[in-house]
Amino acid sequence: MPPCPASHPWRSPVDVGAIVLAYGDQPYLVEVVDRILASTGVDVEVVVVDNGCTSPSLDPLRHRPGVLLLSPGTNTGFTGGCNLGAAATSAPVLAFVNSDALVEPDALAALAEVARRPSVGLASASLRLASDPTLLNTSGNPVHVLGLSWAGHLGEPAADHAVEGPITSATGAAVAARREVWDALGGFTTEFFAYCEDADLSLRCWQQGWDVVYVPTAVVAHHYEFGRNTAKFYLLERNRLAMVLSLWSRRTLLLLAPVLVAFELAMLAVAAAGGWLPAKLRGYRWLLGHRRWLRDHRRDVQSVRRRSDRELAHLLTARFDQSVLPLPVGGGLLNAAMAGYWSVVRRLL
Repeated sequence: MPPCPASHPWRSPVDVGAIVLAYGDQPYLVEVVDRILASTGVDVEVVVVDNGCTSPSLDPLRHRPGVLLLSPGTNTGFTGGCNLGAAATSAPVLAFVNSDALVEPDALAALAEVARRPSVGLASASLRLASDPTLLNTSGNPVHVLGLSWAGHLGEPAADHAVEGPITSATGAAVAARREVWDALGGFTTEFFAYCEDADLSLRCWQQGWDVVYVPTAVVAHHYEFGRNTAKFYLLERNRLAMVLSLWSRRTLLLLAPVLVAFELAMLAVAAAGGWLPAKLRGYRWLLGHRRWLRDHRRDVQSVRRRSDRELAHLLTARFDQSVLPLPVGGGLLNAAMAGYWSVVRRLL
C-alpha cells in the first residue's frame, strides 16, 4: 500500500527534514514532535511514519502544520520506515530522531552544521539519559570486529565527553546526514528491519570516504530502555552476521574466519543456555534463504568503497565492554586473546 500523506501544505524552504517513526504505544511522540518543531537556528519539517502506532498519539499530528504523516499500512521496520520518511522530504539535511528522544532547541542546528561539512557523512548527537541528562546514553557506539555494537560510555558524565571528534558508529536515535550522503549510501539497509542498522550505515559511510562525527553540543534526552527478547536476539544476530559478511573484504574475512567460527559456536551455547537457540538458528536460516541478496548486497557495498580494511581497522575494537556486555568467567582472557589475534590480522591487511 502506498504512503498516505496528510493533505496540508509544507513550509518551504526548509533546512532539515526530521524523520520520526511511530510503532506501538507512543507516550512521548507528541512531545518529540513539539520539540523538533521548536528547534532554533534551522527551519524544520517533520515526517512521522506510522509503522503501527496503537496509541492515540497520532491524532494531534494529523493536520499539524509542518508535519507530514505517512501511513504505509504495515510495519516497515526501523530501516524501511526511515528510508520511507527520507524519501518523502526534499530537505537538504536529514535528521533521524527516535520517538522517545527529546531534542534540545539547538540540537538539530548543531547536527546540521556538522553534517554540511564536505568531509562528514554522519553527525551523531550527544545522547543523554532522560532520567538524568547529565549522564550519557551514548557518545557514539563502539563496533567489535565480529559485528557487535553497544552504547559508548553509557552512564558516564556527559561533561567528560565534551569534545567533538570522529567515532566508529553514530547512534540511530539522533543522527543527521546531508541528502547527497544519504543517497550515496542508499539509506539504511532495508532488509535489516531493525538493529545493527546504525553500525552498518556508519561503517559503509567510513568505507565511502566520509567521517562519522560526534557532536557534543547536539544534546538529545533519550528515554532509554535496554530490552531483551527472542525477536531482538534474532534480528541482532542475523544482522550482525550480514553486516560482517558484507563489509569486510574477502582477505579480511579469511583472516577472521577462525575467531568468527569460534564466536558463533560460543553464541550457540549462550543462546541454548538463554533459551533463545531457536531464534539463533532462525537467523542462520534467514541468511541461507537470502544468500542471493547477501551476495548482491556484498558486491554493491564492496564496489563503492574508497577506503580499504587496513585504513578502517583502527575504528574497530577487539575487546568487549564488560560493563555493557557481561562476559563469563575468564572474559578478561577472552578479551586479551581476541585483541592479540586482531593485532596480528591488522598487520596482515
